[in-house]
Parts: sequence; C-alpha cells; structure tokens
Amino acid sequence: MTPRILVVDDERAIQLALRGVLRREGYDVEMVGSGEEALARLRDSTFDLVLTDLVLGRGPSGMDLLREVKRTLPETVVVMITAHGSEKVAVEAMKLGAEDYIPKPFDNDEIRLVVRRALERTRLAREHRILLERVQREFGFDNLIGTGPAMRGVFETVRKVAETDLTVLVRGDSGTGKELVAQALHQHSQRRTRPFIAVNCAAISRELVESELFGHEKGAFTGADARRVGRFEAADGGTIFLDEIGDMAPETQAKVLRVSQERSFERVGGTQPIEVDVRIVAATHRDLEREVEEGRFREDLYYRLRVVEIALPPLRERREDIPLLAERFLKQLAERLGRDRKRLSEEALAGLVRYAWPGNVRELRNAVEQAAVLSSGPAIEEEDLRLDPRAATASAGSVDTTLPFREAKQGAVETFERAYLLRALRAHGGNVSRTAEAIGMVRQSLQQKIRELGLRDEDWSSDS
Repeated sequence: MTPRILVVDDERAIQLALRGVLRREGYDVEMVGSGEEALARLRDSTFDLVLTDLVLGRGPSGMDLLREVKRTLPETVVVMITAHGSEKVAVEAMKLGAEDYIPKPFDNDEIRLVVRRALERTRLAREHRILLERVQREFGFDNLIGTGPAMRGVFETVRKVAETDLTVLVRGDSGTGKELVAQALHQHSQRRTRPFIAVNCAAISRELVESELFGHEKGAFTGADARRVGRFEAADGGTIFLDEIGDMAPETQAKVLRVSQERSFERVGGTQPIEVDVRIVAATHRDLEREVEEGRFREDLYYRLRVVEIALPPLRERREDIPLLAERFLKQLAERLGRDRKRLSEEALAGLVRYAWPGNVRELRNAVEQAAVLSSGPAIEEEDLRLDPRAATASAGSVDTTLPFREAKQGAVETFERAYLLRALRAHGGNVSRTAEAIGMVRQSLQQKIRELGLRDEDWSSDS
C-alpha cells in the first residue's frame, strides 16, 4: 500500500515544494495550511505520516497537532519542521513523541532520507504489533478451552502466575495441551517479546541432549566443527519449555538444576560461565513422585521445578468441552483452507462425546480435521469419523433416549467413569498412584474424580 503523507505548512510555496519531492518518491501526498485543517483531515482520513511546521500562524500550532496525533492516532508518525535555532523546541517535540525533526533551511535529500526512515520505523512497529496480536490469538487463552471446574482452575492459575517469574510444572497425559499452557504463560508475561523456546526432552538422544540444551564449543567432540548456541542461551530473556522432562537423563538433570539455581552454565567443552535470564516451564506425563522414589529423577530438581503445578485433565474427564473444541478446530481448518466451515451432525457430535479419546485433544483435532476433509456433504456424519472402536465408551442402546440430550449424556458419562475407575482401582489394589499411571491419568486428577463421583475405599476393595 502506498504510504499517505499529510503536509502541514502555512506557506504555499513550501507546501508545493514538499509535495513535489515526496510525490517523486512515490508517496500519496495531501496539503493543508493550518492546524485546524490538519485535524479535520485526520478525523476524516488515515495518514501514515504527518510532516508539519512547528509554527502555523493562527490556530493550533505544530506542537498542538503533535499532541493530538499522539493522543488519538498513536500509529501515525509525526515529523516536525523547525526554524533555524529552534533545536530546544525540537528536542521537546521528540519527548512528546515526534519521530524526527528537520531544521530550516532543508534540502530535498534530507527530506527524502528523514521521511523514508520514519516510515520504515512505523512500518516495523505496525508489523510487530500485528505479529504480537496474532501470537496472542494463537497462543493466548483462546486456545485453552474449558468450561468445567478443572479447566477453570487451570485458567485461574495461569492468570495468577503468568506475570511472575516462578517456575511452573505442567502435568497431564500426552495430547492434553501442555505446550499451549506454557505458551499462554509466556504470552501473558513480561517476557512476551522475547524468545519462547520449546524442547522435547524425550525426542533428543542422551548423547546430544546436553549439546542441544547448553551448546558446545568447537572441537568439544567428534563432529563439533563449530561453536553452537544451545537452547538455554537462545531463550535468554524469554521462556524455555522443557517438555517430557521426566525422560531426561540424571546427568542432564544435574545441569538443569544448576541453571535453575545459578542462572549460568558452560557449553559442552567450554570453561567460561554463560549467564542467562530464563524462565523455566517444564512438563511431563510421568508420575514424578514415583520416579523420585525409584531413583530415576532427582528429588532436588523435582522440588525446584514444582514451585507452581498445573494439572491438565485428560479429555475423557471433561467431555463437556468436546463440542466447543470440535467447533474451534472446524473453524480454524476452514480459515486455513479457505473453505466453508462444515458442521457436525447430532449423531457425529454424540459419537465424539462417547469416545474415550486416548490421544486426548490432539486426537480429537486430527479426527475432526480428517472428517471435515473427507466428508462429502456440508455436515459431518458419524460414519465420517474414523474412530477406533476399541476406545468407544458407551453404546447407543445403553442411553435412555427419553431424557434430554444433555442429561442423558451426563448420565452415560458418569456411569462409564464410575465403572471404569472402580475396575481399575480394584486391579491395582486401591493404589491411586499405580492406577493413575496405568490408565494414563494425573494422580491429582484421579483423586479429584474419585471425590466427584463419591467413590470410597470400600467400593473398590469390595468383591462385589
């Protein structure tokens, strides 16, 4: 888009001279002769840059115009033209928000340079704002959908701790959205303009994990042909997300503990300490308490990471959110592909709610997107959903169709949950930690669900 410039000067000859110079540069230029006219044009139209003389005769001065533009049009950049010897006033204008100033007499090259530089800065600032807004939309609370008490608790905790620098441990099954929580914490913090670096600890080999995290010096090992900056160093000033930290080797755990305590480390093969200012958010699907008990995870690191804990429930424990999530994924897919959004039939929606979702939200997204692409009509039918029949939770025949849909759904869900959890608890002798690990739940979520369903020790210790 061609930049639009408003020239404000009470001398007609200067107006025409500036318009000629700027139009030859390809800009769209308008001219006015007073501050009042300038304010009227700014109310009616949008300009990228206002080039105004400081002294405008009667009416608002260039300084008055500057103040009004900064108050009402913060993205419009202002460049002042000042008389010779008015440097003090020009400095005051810069303090009030002027991008630059040009002293009289000026030459054409100076005008071109100052305007080009000012427009480039405002373009970069606008692009940065748009980028931040896009990141906010994609990684803010909008992507963390939930209406039940467990997810409302997650939102509240994120809001409270995002602005702090406290270390956070996010727990939950694979696919529950642990990285989304980490991104939300980062994007709602003071570090939002600095890097967010995600590391999947389970996906890096033991031989390379230290080099990935801390970098290495040239010649540190075979194949180290040049110095490498590690993930901690790259995240300086921002947030590092250590996903699946429960899979990290003990020797690497010791180094992560040191970084969290001392805010410094050495690259592999190096001796010079490197200081970093990094917030750590870690995540795991493992029972870290059991890992500590069995010597696979350092107890000191466990307590260092668990300053604040956020537990994400699996999707099967928050079925009320499935329709909301499915609609969100359909909308995002339609926007991405530039197609009309498909809808879910009542039967398809009921099938989604019945399903056990062993892969959690990630599996739901994949299933909905696949069905939307492969279905032939405007609506997604139940047969379009290619769900694993082994993970079905209830048959259509077991549902009381005389009840309203919401009540019938809730009753079926509670019946399934009660039977499933009782069977699992009995299979593991009532040990909550072992049961949670076996069925892929976070222990705290299992304990909360036991309370919600009113289950008692005698229920799962009974032979009946």
